This record gives sequence, structure tokens and C-alpha cells, in this order.
Amino acid sequence: MVNPLWLHTLVVVHETGSFTRAADRLDLTQAAVSQHISRLEAEFGPLLLRKPRQLELTPRGLVLLDFARQQAQAAERLRARLSDDDPHSGSVSLATPGSIGLLLYPLLLDQQQAHPGLILQHRFAPTPDIVQAVLAGRSDLGLVDQPPEHPSLVAEPFVREPLCLVVPDEDADLTWQRLCELGFIDHPDGRSMALRLLGRRYPGQRFDAIPLRGFTNQIGLILEPVARGLGFTVLPRFAVTAFAKQEKIRVVESRIEVVDTLWLIYRAEWPLPARHQRLVETLKTQVGAI
Repeated sequence: MVNPLWLHTLVVVHETGSFTRAADRLDLTQAAVSQHISRLEAEFGPLLLRKPRQLELTPRGLVLLDFARQQAQAAERLRARLSDDDPHSGSVSLATPGSIGLLLYPLLLDQQQAHPGLILQHRFAPTPDIVQAVLAGRSDLGLVDQPPEHPSLVAEPFVREPLCLVVPDEDADLTWQRLCELGFIDHPDGRSMALRLLGRRYPGQRFDAIPLRGFTNQIGLILEPVARGLGFTVLPRFAVTAFAKQEKIRVVESRIEVVDTLWLIYRAEWPLPARHQRLVETLKTQVGAI
């Protein structure tokens, strides 16, 4: 049997690219790190090419690195299966885009109040960052607007979310001319969302003809200028639902919709613990009822 500590040392040496940095991360001396690698090389042959300021794995080293990672994943799965898995206790980390995050965060707090043993961590992030966070283990769960094609990730539908055309409440006449008079309140995804929705509801019209009235990158503030009559915007439904001043805005209903699917992602190597599964199902039910 290969010593798992030596295998872990090989993984960290590869990740850090240095015996010195590996020793710092492992809280070992550099001599101990060198000894672990030497013992592996004594058994399996040359594993590292030692170049100035660079370490490179040999073909044997790459094979052993893959084996080391498989062993670490198997150990993690074993610990998850053998541990006391309380569905109402433990840590859960979740990363989401802004719109659904605005809606979910109060629901997460409700769960934590109902089950004080839960430790819930929530971060707002764009889809590429969420994917990387889940892959790197910085987040247990993620919600993304596109299912990533990565063998280490499971992606399953979580909820469907339509885009909404949002105007000040007093506006009843929503002709194209009126939208041009109002002007657009932009945000980081505003133009792409507006092109998708308005392009279907007002075919043949040019979005560039609508003047810009404002911009903010804070998801919770985008509807503030709309509520004050300063323009209109296009946002996902959950961002609209989470806005406190509902009496000041109006969603323009139409049979023509643009609907996106939000996907739940998590690592594929081991099953979700019971607390993750229970939280996901609870949130699905609550969001689906809104």
C-alpha cells in the first residue's frame, strides 16, 4: 500500500510548483517534503524533473498524481458515508447569481433560524466564478445560468426564471415610443437581457434608439431609479420579486416570454450530504411557490 501522506505531498508539490511552498502549506520542513518524494521515487522511479524555478512531472509522475487524487476522492466519499449526517446541522456553502441570490438569502436565513445547527454561507458571483468555486471546493453548491460541461460537475435544473420588462407604476401606455421617452436603466447584463426580450416583443425596432438614463452594478439598486420614474429596465423575475417597493413599479405582462433555466451544480465525485439535499429540496419548493 502506498503511504497516503506521501501521495498527498506529491499532489501539493505539483499544485504549488515548489518544495518550499509545499512545505509551508503542509506545515512540514522542506527536508520532510523531499524525503516523501524520494521514497515515492525509490518505489516508482523518477517522478519530477527539477528545473531552475520549475518542477515538472514525468509521465510516471502524472500517472501517480492521478492515482493520488483518486485515493483522496475515495477517502472523502468514505468519510461522507460513515459520518453522522444530520440533515439539520453542519456547514453548507452556496454561490449564486445576483437575481436568485436576492430571493434566496432571506430563505436561507429562515432555515438557519429554524435549525440553529446549520452554518450557511452565501456568496454572489457570476457564472464562471461559481463554476470555479465549486470545482475548487470553495463552495459546496452553485446556481448558474448555463450547465457547465465538466466531468467533475453534476448539473440539474433548479428553477425557471423569466425576464421582466419593468416600468414605473404610473405608466400604462407601453408603446415603443413611450419606452424611448422613458429611457433605459442599464446594469451589467442589461443590454443583453433587453435585446433578448424587447427584440421579441417589439420586432423590427432598434434598441439603440432608446436613450440611456442610468446605470448601476448593484443588483439590489437597479429598480430604485425605475421606482422614481426615471426609466425602465429588464431584469430576471426574482430580482423584481425581491424589490421592497413593489407599489412603485409594474411588470409589463405579455404572452411573449423569454425564460431561462437556473442549474444547480455540485461535485460529481461524492453524493450530497443529507443537509445539502434537504436544503436544496426546501429551497426548490419555496422558490417554486413564489
